[in-house]
Amino acid sequence: MLTIGRRPLPVVGRARMYVCGITPYDTTHLGHARTFVWADVAARVLRHAGVPVEVCRNVTDVDDVLTSAARRAGSPYDSFAAVQQFYFDRDMAALHVHPVTYEPRAHTYVPQVVALARALLELGHAYERDGAVYFRGSGVRERAGLGAGEAARLLAEFGDDPDDPRRDDPADVAIWRPSARGEPGWPSEWGDGRPGWHAECAAMALTTYGPALDLHAGGSDLRFPHHAYEAAMAEAVTGVRPFARAWLHVGVVRVDGAKMAKSAGNLVFTADLLRHHPVGAVRLLLLDHPWAADWDYRPGGLEEAAARLERLHAAAGRPAASATGERAAVRALLDDLDAATALAIAEEEGGQAARTVIAVLALG
Repeated sequence: MLTIGRRPLPVVGRARMYVCGITPYDTTHLGHARTFVWADVAARVLRHAGVPVEVCRNVTDVDDVLTSAARRAGSPYDSFAAVQQFYFDRDMAALHVHPVTYEPRAHTYVPQVVALARALLELGHAYERDGAVYFRGSGVRERAGLGAGEAARLLAEFGDDPDDPRRDDPADVAIWRPSARGEPGWPSEWGDGRPGWHAECAAMALTTYGPALDLHAGGSDLRFPHHAYEAAMAEAVTGVRPFARAWLHVGVVRVDGAKMAKSAGNLVFTADLLRHHPVGAVRLLLLDHPWAADWDYRPGGLEEAAARLERLHAAAGRPAASATGERAAVRALLDDLDAATALAIAEEEGGQAARTVIAVLALG
C-alpha cells in the first residue's frame, strides 16, 4: 500500500488523481517539471502495485496573467494559450511523463463554474455583489494553519485582493468576477464575467471525479490559497470531507536560494536541459531529493545525475546481489515515494532491483 505524507492511502478499485496543471503563458521550467515528474512517479508506483490510476491534469487557460501575456504578444488569449500548451505537451512527452487520462481546459468548464457559484449561493456559502460572486472564506486560513497576516500576504500575491471593498471579509475570494472590455468574458445571471482561479479547479475536479479525490498533486507554493480554497469550495458544495484523501505538495526548485520564477528572472528551461542531457538524467536530478522538500538547482548536478544513471544501467546488467533487493526497492517507493532509498538499493543490489527501479521511475 502506498503512503503519502506518512499516511496510508488504501485504494479500492481505481485511484483518482488530480494534478494542478500549468497556466500556459510561458515555457516549461524546471520548477514545473519537478511537480509533474513527481506526480507521474506517484501514478507509476500505484500502477506497479496493481492499482488502476486515472490522472486528471487541468490547464488554467482563463487567468489574468495569461491574458496580460497574450496582450503583450499581440495575440488572442485562447490562441496564445494553445501555442504554449503545445510546447508544454512536447516537454512532458520528452520527459517521459505518462499521458494523462483527462486534460480539462478552464475555458470549456465555465458553465460548470457558473453552476458551482449558483449552488454555493443557494447553500449560503457565497454572496453576489456588483456582478461578482464571492465565496465565504472564513475558517479557510485557520484550517491551513496560517495567521491572518501571512494569509493576507499570500492572497494578495496570488491575485485575491483582501482590500477589495466589495468583500464582506478579507478572507473571501471570487468565484466569479465581472469582465471589463478586452478581458475574456462569458454570460451569467450576474452579468458577463469570468471564473476565479480556485473555482476553476474545483469545478474541473468535481466534474471529472465527483465529490472526492484519492490524491491531489501540485506545487507546495499552491498549498495556500489555491488548494485550500479549491478544497473548501468543493467540500462546501458537496458536504463530503475530505475533498482529497492525500496531497502531494511538491517542493519548489530554487536558484541561489530564490524560488525559480519568471518574476525572479532565474528560470532554467526544461527543453534546454533535454537538448544536452539524457532524459533519464534530468528525471534522476529531479527525483533524487524528497518530493516535499524545496531544492536548490545547480548545473553540476546534471553531470552527477548522468554519471549515476550510467551506474544504474550497469547495475541492471549484473547478477542480483540478493533475492530480496527488488522487494526492498519497491517497498521504499511505496513508503512515501522514497526514490532516494530505492535508487540506493538499486545501485547496491543490481539485477532485477535496478531494472525495476529504472522502469518505475522511467529512467530508461
